[in-house]
Amino acid sequence: MIITIASGKGGTGKTTFAVNLAYVLAERERAISAEHRRGVRLLDCDVEEPNDHLFVSPDFTAQIPVRVPKPVWNAAACTACGRCAEACQYNAIAVVKNKVLIFGDLCHACGVCTHVCPAGALTEESTPIGIVRTAPGSAPFFFADGLLNIGESLAPAVVEHVKHYLDPQAINIIDAAPGTACPVVKAVEGADVCLLMTEPTPFGLNDLKLAVGLSLKMRIPTGIIVNRSDGKDTLIADYAHSIGVPIAGRIPFSRAYAEAYSDGKILVDEFPELKLNLLDIFDRMATAAPPEPAEDTFETASEKPKPFTIGTASDYKEITIISGKGGTGKTTLTASLACLADHTVMADNDVDAADLYLLLKPSVLETHDFVGGFAATINPDACIGCGRCASACHFHAIREERTGRRMTYQVEPLLCESCGLCALVCPVGAVHRNDTVNGQWYVSATSYGPMVHARLGIAQENSGKLVSQVRQRADLLAHELKQEMILGDGPPGTGCPVIASVTGTDLVVVVTEPTVSGVHDMTRVMQLAAHFGVPVAVVINKADLNVRQAHRIHEIAESHGARIIGSIPFDPGVNDALVAGKTVIEYGNGTAADAIRSIWKEITGILKPSVRR
Repeated sequence: MIITIASGKGGTGKTTFAVNLAYVLAERERAISAEHRRGVRLLDCDVEEPNDHLFVSPDFTAQIPVRVPKPVWNAAACTACGRCAEACQYNAIAVVKNKVLIFGDLCHACGVCTHVCPAGALTEESTPIGIVRTAPGSAPFFFADGLLNIGESLAPAVVEHVKHYLDPQAINIIDAAPGTACPVVKAVEGADVCLLMTEPTPFGLNDLKLAVGLSLKMRIPTGIIVNRSDGKDTLIADYAHSIGVPIAGRIPFSRAYAEAYSDGKILVDEFPELKLNLLDIFDRMATAAPPEPAEDTFETASEKPKPFTIGTASDYKEITIISGKGGTGKTTLTASLACLADHTVMADNDVDAADLYLLLKPSVLETHDFVGGFAATINPDACIGCGRCASACHFHAIREERTGRRMTYQVEPLLCESCGLCALVCPVGAVHRNDTVNGQWYVSATSYGPMVHARLGIAQENSGKLVSQVRQRADLLAHELKQEMILGDGPPGTGCPVIASVTGTDLVVVVTEPTVSGVHDMTRVMQLAAHFGVPVAVVINKADLNVRQAHRIHEIAESHGARIIGSIPFDPGVNDALVAGKTVIEYGNGTAADAIRSIWKEITGILKPSVRR
């Protein structure tokens, strides 16, 4: 059995559930006679920010590098014809003054550039992009995880290598990354069951819809786990009933659970009732695979809002708010700062799971299709079955298929990276490339100024390219309206969309929380910011949840030369505000609201004199 634990957003308890489920199943397996044991394996496929090891404390006995073929330029052979740059679908190659520049952070290792080079000046070289670590025996189950190198964008390749350790005889639990992008597709692929973690808030429902769309698009039997449940959860229950996907289990809200988690404890060891709950969820696991529901869409406003205010700024500063992991309060903070800012353009760069609109309630003025690439298809009537496309594809996205009495080939859309190599190698022109709409982007009006946001289609590619589109439009608006600031809500993690969000920004604000996973992921995202030379400030959310971990955050920030610009206390009013669909500032005064006002003063102080207090 292969169970993939996924979620539309981070911070829903996905890792906690996966780790503790592995522990209770392994304990039960030990009580079974040896000839009937299946064994348990936990594979952490959230390779941008793997956290399971923080709780498992594994003794890794092997560390295997993950390598992909990336291009290397031979200047002596190059004629500077530019065909490589023209063919690259990821803008990873440029020809400047007769020199070929290769941007490794953008390269998808597809092989197109080496194929089209007429002079053989580009060759493929095996390049490390990450590692896979294995611990066969330190926990009561087999454990493995993957770790993508900082600044790399090829997370699916590392996920694929982690999945080499699946055991068909065992109970395999895969902890997937949050969202619906290509690393999640790779983690969900081949699963027998997909359990989707969510929480009973508007944010949770919004992102659950995305995750459900992905798992059902892949025809995987799906169940929903409601974390931090109050026992009613009508928001989630009504949606689950409407689409025919069952709620497979609930985990109640408990501050005691949160405090134990913050110290890296195994919850089922501390709370016996949780052990029984998880075993019951597994034994009664209810799933279904109905047709995928229609995706939500934004409607253009019927009434034209009042014109945007024209400012006086000659230039702007750009602030990007990010987090190493989801669920740290990044979007909540961004929306609250938008309430405090004047002369600001908002940009929601989290295009895989955009949530900012839930709080800022934009009226859509413009809707644009995002054409991020093309769809490759193979005409079975023209295909001669030579297999050159399948052999050339670096992503294993082309499969053999019987057509009548002969074998042909077809493209797996969810695995295809739209590089175009298959069309280039086909000797009979059977492969066709058609532009495809990967999502939409919008210009909207909010109560606090203009907002640019987007929605990437489920399981679509080029999220980094869509982030760049959002930032470019925000840049134009800021100049046209003479605004002082762009306030960007960035995606979690360290992969391609985060790279596209932070490059060239004036200040990165990292939102973290005082837990073992929060500290770990904050460290990686600060390394990413340092990699791109961007200044960093840090905000600690739920700062009083664990004083010891909060002290560690201060130490790490100091070691990276970053300032702590605010600490937001654990305030129940924050969750009340989210359930009400309001920002913390709009909802009323409270300890969290006061802390956010102080954070805004710190930010404007850092960026002065360009931004008024």
